[in-house]
Amino acid sequence: MSDPVIRFDNVSKLFQRPDGRGHFTAVDKLSFEIAKGEIVAVLGKTGCGKSTMFNLVAGLIEPTSGQTRVVGHDPFAEFDFFRGKIGIVFQGDRLMPWRSALENVLLGLQILDTDPQQSRDTARQWLKRLGLSGHENDYPHALSGGMRQRVSIARAFAVNPEILLCDEPFSSLDEMTARDLRAEFVRLVRQNNKTAVFITHQIDEAMEIGDRIMVFHRPARIAYETRMQGVQSSEARRKVQDEIMRVLSLDETRPSVIA
Repeated sequence: MSDPVIRFDNVSKLFQRPDGRGHFTAVDKLSFEIAKGEIVAVLGKTGCGKSTMFNLVAGLIEPTSGQTRVVGHDPFAEFDFFRGKIGIVFQGDRLMPWRSALENVLLGLQILDTDPQQSRDTARQWLKRLGLSGHENDYPHALSGGMRQRVSIARAFAVNPEILLCDEPFSSLDEMTARDLRAEFVRLVRQNNKTAVFITHQIDEAMEIGDRIMVFHRPARIAYETRMQGVQSSEARRKVQDEIMRVLSLDETRPSVIA
């Protein structure tokens, strides 16, 4: 078996309290591995540490203790190594309003100093794959919410990353649009052999997207984990849903204070 693409080994992250009186634990001795090509949905209540875990994977913050490895490297200490290796899809589309759809998709490629003509060809291809042919020159204000998020997804895929980090990317969309985009996202991840970490508050969304679901309690630790392979029947899915709801209902702890 190949080495995991993402590995957390006994990782904890502490932050100073706003009043300066001690610290609180956001991530508590968290350990897990994610294999290449796997889609892992991370589910939990608000404040359970999902976003902190996300930032640790992205190399935006350093663990207080323990070890994080992403494609075999420390994402915080070797931040430059990860240029182009991680694509991020945010909760909001984060498009630049003064740039057209094509120019927004080009952004990451321009940062990576990719050949200009090759970059434009790549951006056009990804807009086409996301169903946006003919909208290349449209600005964000002229696009629907779903179309803007499609541009955001195209931008993430365009740099050909090894890993996609998704922070509740469909939470602001109506359910019909979100369902279509979830299916499209999974299809593109599979076709391009990407690895994805998908943060969500929604049980149905986690079950629809994830090969594996990790449920976090506060401070971030895995309270429940299940693989969705073979969970096909309505009864089997209902059992998984009921168990996730039961586990989430038990999360009554708060981040611990360190004096």
